[in-house]
Amino acid sequence: MASAGKRVLMLLENNPFSEDIRVKREARALAQAGYQVTVICPRPKQGKFYAEVAPNIRLYQYLAPPDKGGALNYLWEYGYSTFMIFVLSLRVWWGPGFDVIHAHNPPDTMFPIAAFYKLFSKRFVFDHHDLAPEMFFARFGEGSSRLVHGALVLCEKLTCWLADLVIATNESYKRMEMTRGGVPAERIAIVRNGPDERMIMVEPAPEIRQRAGTILGYVGIMGPQDGLDYLLRAVHELVYTLGRADSFCVIIGKGNALDELRAYAEQLRLTQHVWFTGWVSEENLLRYLSAADICLDPDPSNPFNDRCTMIKMMEYMALGKPIVAFDLPEHRVTAQEAAVYAKPNDELDFARHIAALMDDPARRQRMGQVGRTRIESKLAWSYQEQQLLAAYGRLTTETVPSVKPVSTDANRV
Repeated sequence: MASAGKRVLMLLENNPFSEDIRVKREARALAQAGYQVTVICPRPKQGKFYAEVAPNIRLYQYLAPPDKGGALNYLWEYGYSTFMIFVLSLRVWWGPGFDVIHAHNPPDTMFPIAAFYKLFSKRFVFDHHDLAPEMFFARFGEGSSRLVHGALVLCEKLTCWLADLVIATNESYKRMEMTRGGVPAERIAIVRNGPDERMIMVEPAPEIRQRAGTILGYVGIMGPQDGLDYLLRAVHELVYTLGRADSFCVIIGKGNALDELRAYAEQLRLTQHVWFTGWVSEENLLRYLSAADICLDPDPSNPFNDRCTMIKMMEYMALGKPIVAFDLPEHRVTAQEAAVYAKPNDELDFARHIAALMDDPARRQRMGQVGRTRIESKLAWSYQEQQLLAAYGRLTTETVPSVKPVSTDANRV
């Protein structure tokens, strides 16, 4: 049993615990440091409503709503999930108890739960995975509801205001939390999305290596904002404009845009050049990516992606893979010389960079080594968990700093 002050209740809505790499790594790091971690999250298919998954880590899981996409469906999903998480939090409070609430976004709707428990001297950690207002426009377009966007800004501000500690994934997020959220710098800790020791090269999948002379790889979520349409158009340019038909792209992952992307690939005459694997085991993920000659990050430039650090990019680097990406600010911070950068949102230029690397295996090897060295020397999860534990150490031993209310003008960015 953890001592008082070291019981953590994590709130997770966006994924089941078993599918969220960042949350699993944070929970494991805290548990190994002596914290008792309880996670409330959606239940995966065939999952249990209660489970103990590791020493000091237990799950309380609720029945997740259908993943249909669309603004109204998200409103229902977030409202239902916030209610279910609050109900289960009462059960945890009356059972094993907790001292710290650690909310992972999206969504930014957990602040009423945090506000309730702060009345009972619980501390609140906001783990800022995504900029929800920018993500809304990235998914639905800047012509979509300004009212919804303003409400998302307000929710983010209230969450930041209530938080005793804000965890940012990079410097861009920290600046946004300070300017829009009004969070003092001393209440922000940067914990990046570093890969752990399991992300290593393995024997490449022979069934993929045999498909073409050059194998391209992608792994990630497939939502409207993730740029898979740009990837497919770039592969189309590579094959049909540049004449590089001896290439094959393995696309690993799932998301609510997957069916549309498969249909789009058929429309672009790419069925012989791309393979959507769907969700795969960790073993097959490593086998498939190990077979790739070049890995791709097609996230287009927009106010959301320009500030994001992509987990997939660091996973490619951990495997020593050269990367082609659009020229986004945080991409350069992360990969530096491990990637080549196409003009933002220009699929033909993206394809040209792929073709150039196809013809230069020596450069691919150098780029891969640069990426692997950056992971081993600075970006691996072992460095990031030190930042997490240091922030938690300050949170659980020091007096919580006083918080001054911030402006709730939803239109200010």
